[in-house]
Amino acid sequence: MERVAITERAIALVKQLQEKHGELIFHQSGGCCDGSSPMIFEKEDMYLDDSDVLLGELAGINYYMNRDQYEYWKHTHLTIDITAGRGSSFSLEIPLGFRFIIHSRMLSEEENSALNPA
Repeated sequence: MERVAITERAIALVKQLQEKHGELIFHQSGGCCDGSSPMIFEKEDMYLDDSDVLLGELAGINYYMNRDQYEYWKHTHLTIDITAGRGSSFSLEIPLGFRFIIHSRMLSEEENSALNPA
C-alpha cells in the first residue's frame, strides 16, 4: 500500500525537470508561500533532518513531508498532480507556468491499519 501517488501529467513535468536539473526531491512543509503544496527541488538544495518523514517515491523521486504536517495528513492518501498557473514558492516547476497540487482522500480502514499501525 502507498501513501502517495502521482498522475501521468505530473510525471511528464517531473521528467522535464529531471532533464534540466538532475536529481530531485519532493518536499511538503506546511510553511510559508504556498503552504502545504508539494514542492520539488534539486536534491542538493534541500536539507532534511529528523523532522522530515519519507512518504514514498514518485517517478523515482523521494517524497518527504515535515513531521508536524504529517501528523495532520497521516490518515490520507495523496495524489500529486499539476495545474496551470504560477504558485508563490521556490519550486522548480513555477517558471514553466505550472505548479504541483495535491488531491487527497481518507485512507480506507484496511489502508489505515497497514500504514498507521496502533
